Amino acid sequence: MSGIYIHIPFCKQACNYCDFHFSTSLKNKDALIKAILLEIKLRKNYLQDSTIETIYFGGGTPSVLSEKDIFSLLEIIYKQYDVSSCAEITLECNPDDLNDEKLKELKRLEVNRLSIGLQSFNDEELKWMNRVHTAQDSESSVKRAQDKGFENITIDLIYGSKFSNITNWRSSLKKAIQLNVPHISAYNLTIEEKTKLGHDYKYQLEKAIDDEKSAEMFLEMIDVLQKNNFTQYEISNFAKEGFYSIHNSNYWKGKHYIGLGPSAHSFDGASRQWNISNNNLYIKYLNDGTKKFYENEILTETDRYNEYVLLSLRTIWGIDINYLKQSFDNSYVSNFKNQLDKLIKQEKVIIKDNIVTLTEQGKLLADKIASDLFV
Repeated sequence: MSGIYIHIPFCKQACNYCDFHFSTSLKNKDALIKAILLEIKLRKNYLQDSTIETIYFGGGTPSVLSEKDIFSLLEIIYKQYDVSSCAEITLECNPDDLNDEKLKELKRLEVNRLSIGLQSFNDEELKWMNRVHTAQDSESSVKRAQDKGFENITIDLIYGSKFSNITNWRSSLKKAIQLNVPHISAYNLTIEEKTKLGHDYKYQLEKAIDDEKSAEMFLEMIDVLQKNNFTQYEISNFAKEGFYSIHNSNYWKGKHYIGLGPSAHSFDGASRQWNISNNNLYIKYLNDGTKKFYENEILTETDRYNEYVLLSLRTIWGIDINYLKQSFDNSYVSNFKNQLDKLIKQEKVIIKDNIVTLTEQGKLLADKIASDLFV
């Protein structure tokens, strides 16, 4: 089973914290959709006839696309690939795009999972983020989607900004739970260099993120959501039983996927490929064939080992020591075990049935712990 990711690089306006590839101009939207359709045809053999289990429209803001645009992409995917009859089809969307007509369109297109970027229930914070919608739009959009029959809904929340404190974060979690969605993704705000927030931080117009405060909110989130029947199946992702994101879970489990559109990444087990992060050049290179629209690299054993450690450690499935023994040279396993003993003594990880997972405190240091285990 494999997955397809389609990057839609358009947004109504730029969020102050976001460093994903996007454009606020829609003038070349039609040309870009045609280029993605061409890429789908050109790369139909990338996944070697594997059945497609998931289709994910990410961005950017895929909800800016028309019904015709999404239909044309899905139509050619179904023609070029063997798509499972029960495939998970996710579309990322902004609350302000989800009016009754848009939701009807998505139902007709058989999109069966919505990822709604609420980010905050605080109007002042949303304005600071440069989001288009209001807190009321957030709640209304989820309820409208549910009224239209969408059950598999995930919402995004961000914590750790200067507006956040433990009291209003608890209030936000309570509101999220009351919306009765089965999946919540929550991310600690980070300052990225090439963003408005990064610029303001550089020139001391904004303060650094308070790591201690963020850690307190992270642990509070785990406690509150687990008490309300959510499982933290990945550090930033919580779901009720039966509603784990299949697409994202497959990334963390190392399954193969193809990424379509500018800046999209692909993985076939042996190599990685990433498309050019420039809409105009992506369109040009695909249409005239004069230059490659992507770069790629063959993964070394060390690359594969480090990636497995990094991704697996973030999840409830953890690092399987038996898999390490079967898949990598003994030197990698020896290095892992040497570091593991220290981490167990520090109570950052636990081991059960040869599976290594993070403790609650370890989750606060996940990237650092992974780097300690790298070769």
